[in-house]
Amino acid sequence: MTTAARPGGRPRGRPRGFDRGAALARAMEVFWALGYEGATMGELTTAMGINSPSLYAAFGSKEELFREAVALYDATEGTAVTRALSEEPTARAAVATVLRETARACTEPGRPTGCMIVVAALNCSQANSPARDFLSGWRREGDEALTRRLEQGVRDGDVPAGTDTAAASAFLGAVLHGMSIRARDGATRAELERTAETTLTAWDVLYGAERP
Repeated sequence: MTTAARPGGRPRGRPRGFDRGAALARAMEVFWALGYEGATMGELTTAMGINSPSLYAAFGSKEELFREAVALYDATEGTAVTRALSEEPTARAAVATVLRETARACTEPGRPTGCMIVVAALNCSQANSPARDFLSGWRREGDEALTRRLEQGVRDGDVPAGTDTAAASAFLGAVLHGMSIRARDGATRAELERTAETTLTAWDVLYGAERP
């Protein structure tokens, strides 16, 4: 959608001093807290401090705003997990950090609970299925990144040869996604940390504890 320009070139509808980045961050929190369908245009524009014409002029549509909000979430809230997969010296250490970081991030005080990429579009009407499919794609990419890290562990020798890395990644993904759902249902950080440690115990049984 385009807007006509006022004299001086400023688009009609966009308030003076409009900060696109700040508005996007506020929209991210609305989508994170309420989900794609639950976040009404009124709630979004109120949180962003702009009107509907300004939202459409800056972001194109609610769906495009959602896509940008998810990308912002990944670039900010998701950095600890990304670093763990790339920087931890072993696959088990990476998995441990991802699990523990998920327990922390999903229950951070003053923030919506759960992982936005998991909880923001689980249930959508057919009309909003593109938003649901969009997040499903993000989750698949997360599973694939985890699989690649486990495959690196096989090459490095800290994951047993012959390990079905795709199955291991699917198992860990199910745990991580479940932690987000439990956080949304009110689970505490301590409860999620127990889930994380139990999962690491299962890892040690399946793939062997890390050697000193």
